[in-house]
Amino acid sequence: MTAPVDRETPEELKRRLRQMGDAAQADFAQAHDAREHALRLSREVVRSSANSIRATHRGEFEQARQMLSTVSGLVQEMERILEAHPDVYYAGFVEDAQKEYVEANATLAFSEGSHLPGPQELKVGPAPYFNGLAEAVGELRRFILDSLRRDDFTRCEELLDIMDEVYTILVTLDFPEAVTRGLRRSTDMARGVLERTRGDLTVALMEKRLEQKLAGLNAALERRNPGATSVQG
Repeated sequence: MTAPVDRETPEELKRRLRQMGDAAQADFAQAHDAREHALRLSREVVRSSANSIRATHRGEFEQARQMLSTVSGLVQEMERILEAHPDVYYAGFVEDAQKEYVEANATLAFSEGSHLPGPQELKVGPAPYFNGLAEAVGELRRFILDSLRRDDFTRCEELLDIMDEVYTILVTLDFPEAVTRGLRRSTDMARGVLERTRGDLTVALMEKRLEQKLAGLNAALERRNPGATSVQG
């Protein structure tokens, strides 16, 4: 037996259409307001994270940490604003900001040798977290090169080992780009940075050892024959 057709008059149809339009208007307005607010916050997160990284490279670790404390509040506020708007949350800009936040935290932790906060501590997902770690590899290269320019080899090999460990983990996360949010490209970039840094550090260490050997030889010649011409590198 055929079910009866639910009929409505033209006036009822028009009224319902207007009601649905009004409801959509309100929903879109809320989503738009949330998006605009979150966009402003995301820009501040990116800017402050970059400032924190610059402070870290200057050795101003406490200042960098204070900046990140402020950024943490901004990241949590973004989460709260977009909790009811997952379509806006996954539009891309939120995770981009989170990635910068992770990069700043990792750069600080690696540079000063402090605790590296995990994704749960930073309240971010695995995709922005590991993309942020991949970006931090480039900051470690800068830290190493700055140290070499100061003729400071103290932590260079330790930091290179950290870069290598990060890359080793990244290559195991072999999933579709839609899941990892471009992690494969970030991993490829990290590999290039790691290889260049390993080459630069190897050359610098070889030159340093050669200088030390020449200095030792010169010292021995001087002891054996005071006033003798030094061996030049």
